[in-house]
Amino acid sequence: MAKNKRLTAARATVDTDKQYDLAAAVALVKGNAKAKFDETIEISLNLGIDPRHADQMVRGLISLPNGTGKTLRVGVFARGPKAEEAKAAGAEVVGADDLAEKIQNGEIEFDRCIATPDMMALVGRLGKILGPRGLMPNPRLGTVTMDVKGAVQAAKSGQVEYRAEKAGIIHAGVGKASFDEGKLVENIKALVDAVQKARPTGAKGTYLKKAALSSTMGPGVRVDVATFTA
Repeated sequence: MAKNKRLTAARATVDTDKQYDLAAAVALVKGNAKAKFDETIEISLNLGIDPRHADQMVRGLISLPNGTGKTLRVGVFARGPKAEEAKAAGAEVVGADDLAEKIQNGEIEFDRCIATPDMMALVGRLGKILGPRGLMPNPRLGTVTMDVKGAVQAAKSGQVEYRAEKAGIIHAGVGKASFDEGKLVENIKALVDAVQKARPTGAKGTYLKKAALSSTMGPGVRVDVATFTA
């Protein structure tokens, strides 16, 4: 009941017909994040694309300037010295056939998956499990690499993956409610800039159509997309 009252009170502060400038939206969302835990601040971007077409897919990784406030658990497929390198860099789960067996048994104990190129024949067999969860290593994202140390450290330092879903919408966490407003604005602008630069050649018309911010337990706030570059 208390949660419902809190959400009702939060919704009363938001004008659903208004598009707020970025700074005002951040302040409003942050102010409404009153749960007993440190809520994640999330952004939704509605893009003018059709991801069903290969030439209109938008996906990438970006290291946010102020981190995300969340420590990712990293799994690495590697053998020998590269496996030791992954462990030294802080990867939580490292293995080869043994790791594949765990995943096949439903034990997925990581939020980001990295693999050395020689492991991809093995990892490829797990596509039906890892793919739908957005965990499949990808050379374009830097998660299939011989630089295991760099990839693990990047994941740990506040790197965010953005990916357009079927409706052309990107959802991503951009920090925590405990972050000050300026740091959240910097993170959001960095993410939006990366998405803008990733505009596919097949996209026609308006690319960044709509945007909204919310916290884990709070209402959404519409953002005027023009203020991302202000």
